[in-house]
Amino acid sequence: MSRVIYSEERIVGSLIETKDLKTLFPIVKGLFQKTVGYVRAVDGINLKIEKGEWLGLVGESGCGKTTLGKTILHLTRATSGYIYMEMPDEVRSELAVLESQGGHQKELDAINEKYDISRYSGSKLTLLRRRMQIVYQDPFTSLDPRMRIKDTLLEPIIVNKLMDNKHAAKRVIELMNVVGLNEKQLSRYPHQFSGGQRQRIAIARALATNPEFIVFDEPTSSLDVSVQAQVLLLLKQLIKEQGLTYLYITHELAVAESVCSRIAVMYLGKIVEMGSPTEIFHSPRHPYTLALVQSTPIPDPTSKRARIVLSGEVPSPSNPPPGCHFNPRCTQATERCKVDEPPLETTSDHRIFACWHPLQDSP
Repeated sequence: MSRVIYSEERIVGSLIETKDLKTLFPIVKGLFQKTVGYVRAVDGINLKIEKGEWLGLVGESGCGKTTLGKTILHLTRATSGYIYMEMPDEVRSELAVLESQGGHQKELDAINEKYDISRYSGSKLTLLRRRMQIVYQDPFTSLDPRMRIKDTLLEPIIVNKLMDNKHAAKRVIELMNVVGLNEKQLSRYPHQFSGGQRQRIAIARALATNPEFIVFDEPTSSLDVSVQAQVLLLLKQLIKEQGLTYLYITHELAVAESVCSRIAVMYLGKIVEMGSPTEIFHSPRHPYTLALVQSTPIPDPTSKRARIVLSGEVPSPSNPPPGCHFNPRCTQATERCKVDEPPLETTSDHRIFACWHPLQDSP
């Protein structure tokens, strides 16, 4: 399938990069709806997603994974921070120099105006919508039950004025074939399909505008294992053939290990560790990552994995604990962990994690 090019300047560095990204939701009370606090759903995220990468985002429910994905897509407005798209390496270097020197606000504003998509509005935001898409967890709720599949797939093409009616009809048939469905099914409604078929339709709709970046929000969690495997194989085929980039949100670590090129672990609005699936599963550095890995079932009834039972509940994102957010549940926590927040840094061996007392041994 041919790709539509929307800009003359092509990617040199990362496709997506977030810098100190925060998304806060106000807590209001009283007759006059006074703001008394904030839910810190995304709390200072620094993340790079390379072109063609399949990045997995894992963590417990409520840690902010979906909010991060929606914020990157500009579906949820960021409170502060930056979301850069297609920023060349030389521009990134220039930005770092200007920030370190200070007093170059005009130049900084010019760079941010061009590359920070969180500032986009109007026609610039409309064009951005074509290039970034999302596939939700439950296709039955994300597909309009009153629309035939043909109209569902036509809608993004017509709204974005990508082609005339004749070519749009051919494009819809092409999309059905790409996701493994038959063009004869175009006249049906969503309730006439199985769960796996509906998710394929949702994927086809996301592909309708020839996007470069797709966020998948737990797209296989509601499917049985065999159908889940088929959908994952489809995603593997698409990312290879069409040069797509994925942010894959999931709480199923086994799935992330099998398909993702890199995994980011999120806890209470922050990234606590990033690495390859091998690094994350066989030599985790953060205690929270180790707890997640050891809670993942092994597909072998004769084998057992030692488990770490985390004490207490996940703290409220409206009142996170001081220091390291994980310290109330961490068996490795010291007094420093309760006071100072560890930064997310890249070590000399290219490991990325945020912990004052990282683990050294494999699980």
